[in-house]
Amino acid sequence: MTLLCLCWGLNQVAIKFALPEVPPFTQALIRTGGGLVIVLAWVLIRGMTLIKRDGTLWAGIAAGILFATEFLMIFAGLQFTSASRASLFIYTAPFVVALGAPLVLQGERLGPTQWFGLVLCFVGLALAIGVPQANVDARTLFGDLLLIGAGVSWGATTLVIKATRLNRVSPEKTLVYQLAVSVPIIAIAAFATERVSAMPGATALAWLAYQVLVVGITFPFWFWFIQRYAATRVSAFTFLTPLFGIAAGCLLLREPFTVAFGGAAVLVLLGLVLVNRR
Repeated sequence: MTLLCLCWGLNQVAIKFALPEVPPFTQALIRTGGGLVIVLAWVLIRGMTLIKRDGTLWAGIAAGILFATEFLMIFAGLQFTSASRASLFIYTAPFVVALGAPLVLQGERLGPTQWFGLVLCFVGLALAIGVPQANVDARTLFGDLLLIGAGVSWGATTLVIKATRLNRVSPEKTLVYQLAVSVPIIAIAAFATERVSAMPGATALAWLAYQVLVVGITFPFWFWFIQRYAATRVSAFTFLTPLFGIAAGCLLLREPFTVAFGGAAVLVLLGLVLVNRR
């Protein structure tokens, strides 16, 4: 999970590096389409059979729509906000999982310590939104809201997977559902709103390759985790990702960093520690 969080933390930086030459929805389409090809190749190599009557069709479609919504909001939001802020705000997903788990997942309830940890994480996120930074204005706050929306979609996706028959099929099939459903949705958004006028340069292509080849490979592992462990605890562990994302944004993109913003991130990390206590 720590390695996955490191890869995801760099993802927002990868998107920002490619944005000057590759529009956001086009990036999302390349990443999602490339990921689908990789997963289908893996399924073919392993000789797996994905097409069978197992009662997962509608749950798979729902997960795919939520997946597409999440990534459209991520790529759109990064046009307006910084990678370090985006890395923090997208991880509202554990709140959605924690609030929804008692309603849809039998036996998954948080104790007082875990709830206190989530409260600390929420306070940290709220403080981060209000932290004064030189580049924060209404445009940035709009991007922050889009990233929070992406986090809500991610949390809802986790609950759909955990609460339906998708919990009993292979991670590869779950991921194929999400990628196959999201590709046409993202393609419509890209072709309707964007144009790529020239071949991207080496830097943009390298970061696109990172999104497809590195980040794409992490998702089967993520689904493997949430199928086998408590969804609330696994989701809360992803609060490590903002720390990697903030560090990457500051070091690689020279984004401004304040002590107050760092304090907000520490609250998030402390909340993570409490959520993962017995």
